Amino acid sequence: MGGQQYRPPLFSVAPMMEWTDTHYRTVARIISKHAWLYTEMLAAETIVYQQENLDRFLAFPSEQHPIVLQIGGNNLDNIAKATQLANAYGYDEINLNCGCPSAKVAGHGCFGVRLMLDPKFVGEAMSVIAANTDVPVSVKCRIGVDDHDSYNELCDFIYKVSSLSPTKHFVIHSRKALLNGISPADNRRIPPLKYEYYYALLRDFPDLRFTINGGIDCVDEVNAALREGAHGVMVGRAAFNNLWSTLAHVDSAVYGVPNSGLTRRKVLEQYQVYGDAVLGTYGNNRPNIRELIKPLFGLFYCEPGNNLWKRRADAAFLMKNITTVKSFFEETLVAIPDAVLDSPVAELPSGRKDLFANVRGLLPPPYETRAEEVVLYAAQYKA
Repeated sequence: MGGQQYRPPLFSVAPMMEWTDTHYRTVARIISKHAWLYTEMLAAETIVYQQENLDRFLAFPSEQHPIVLQIGGNNLDNIAKATQLANAYGYDEINLNCGCPSAKVAGHGCFGVRLMLDPKFVGEAMSVIAANTDVPVSVKCRIGVDDHDSYNELCDFIYKVSSLSPTKHFVIHSRKALLNGISPADNRRIPPLKYEYYYALLRDFPDLRFTINGGIDCVDEVNAALREGAHGVMVGRAAFNNLWSTLAHVDSAVYGVPNSGLTRRKVLEQYQVYGDAVLGTYGNNRPNIRELIKPLFGLFYCEPGNNLWKRRADAAFLMKNITTVKSFFEETLVAIPDAVLDSPVAELPSGRKDLFANVRGLLPPPYETRAEEVVLYAAQYKA
């Protein structure tokens, strides 16, 4: 399809394992027509070894465009094959995961954020991906790994990957990763955010495009990052946990599109049609009611009736007479007041005013490229 026909990725929803599946992306697209959506990370090996079952992993409704496929892996042959297999599904961009700190990913060979320690391989992998697709390619990474966390080391990674491959877009999670056994959740909390590294990249690599990620929790903060010069902003957990309040403002507040008049009830009516159409389509009762309802748990965040609705939902999952999304809604939505279901999008919530305070005054010294190293890397790659 090619992402150029869509509005630019000023706002995107981060790839999140077990969260940004096709069901979540469907409800997200109902709410926002212009946000860029990312798949969960899919291992290249999974794509290659599931060739007879690819629809389960790669298929998506056409309404989900613009959509980016994120893949992970450390085997060039499998990365190439996975890219070729994904082409038939028409993703708008392919992104390589170089940022996941999960022990299941980073600890398995050289996978996820550990790839940042081998920019030559990442350059090769991105060249392989680009050679096997016609859509743009990108990298999602952290600002560093363990003690390899200086600004110059981050720049070395960016410079080498972009010099050895056609990669022109990097999504920067503005925390480093710690691979000393802490959990992925702690890796999103403990390492400090260094937005100054991101904004320094804009200064030092004017020919590249950078999306900022990490610690940005609402559209007001997204716009603050954009006003400071960010090319694009990626939001993670807030776009899932506070689904309505986050995504319902994207089109109007970020993209300047007139408000659609959408309400939560209208979202659920559209999602019900989708849910009942796909229920059980992969066999063995997959997807089931629970899987289809999971993305909706952030729809009533902090609203009256939210906790009661979740309790009724837990009970409904066990009821034998709840066999459709429609019957699930009939059983549970009585917990939500009509005023909540039918209210238009509220005013844009305020974000933290100091999130990017003095970021320009904190910028590290300009990066001095080490061209001789890249020439050496390129010579090795061509050999």
